[in-house]
Amino acid sequence: MYDFHTDNKKYFEIQLSNVRQWIVPFVQQVKVIEPGMQLLEIGCGQGSLLRAFCEVGCTCTGVEMYPLWLEKATEWLQPEITAGKVRLINSNIYDVDAEKDLQTKFDIIVLKDVIEHIHDQEKLIAWMKNFLRPEGIILFAFPPWQMPFGGHQQMLQGWLGKAPYWHLLPMPLFKKLLKINKQYSEDLVEIKETGISIERFEKILTKTGYQILLQKHWLVNPVYEYKFGWKPRKQFSWIQSIPFIRNFFTTAVYYITTPKK
Repeated sequence: MYDFHTDNKKYFEIQLSNVRQWIVPFVQQVKVIEPGMQLLEIGCGQGSLLRAFCEVGCTCTGVEMYPLWLEKATEWLQPEITAGKVRLINSNIYDVDAEKDLQTKFDIIVLKDVIEHIHDQEKLIAWMKNFLRPEGIILFAFPPWQMPFGGHQQMLQGWLGKAPYWHLLPMPLFKKLLKINKQYSEDLVEIKETGISIERFEKILTKTGYQILLQKHWLVNPVYEYKFGWKPRKQFSWIQSIPFIRNFFTTAVYYITTPKK
């Protein structure tokens, strides 16, 4: 396991740098961010993205289910919370009513490293329309399931945490390997159940009535620069053009979508 997975503050700073350098500019290619715009992040974790978007003028709402992450976000975003720029909600997004509970809809919605953890992804993506203002956009950023570490095995100790692709083993073998190495994790089993491919994601967008405004596929995920010192690299166009195969060599994808008119 890498140290940034156990050092919450270091992980917060890594994610903050990544969002400032790569996520905010990606959004700005589609939508000019103006002061007072409303942003919603689903699965806001420790709040790095909320801080970065506050810095460019957004008023931000973060929804998070996990108490520890919410506790850290509340601690580290205290200046923004006190200034009324950020509010945090401890809830499942399905239990939130945009108008009644939030008193607003949103110009920008972000699901960063979240959709691959959701069981009913089609339901969630369709549900997001209830939270958007006219001309609102949704940013999805996630690792395709078949990529070398799509099973999030880097969270584990020893060789299991450094070996690529073994998360693609059939579920019985996957569980057995975790148990043999005394690192069985229901979280990793759940990720194996919910992992999503590029093709499946795009199919859901079409089925639920969205159009893609902008997309970018990464051979080397930009966040790896902060984690491992690896230079970000956009996916080769010829690999990106090959359905299914591209999932094995694409470490992250960014999509900006909006409901079809």
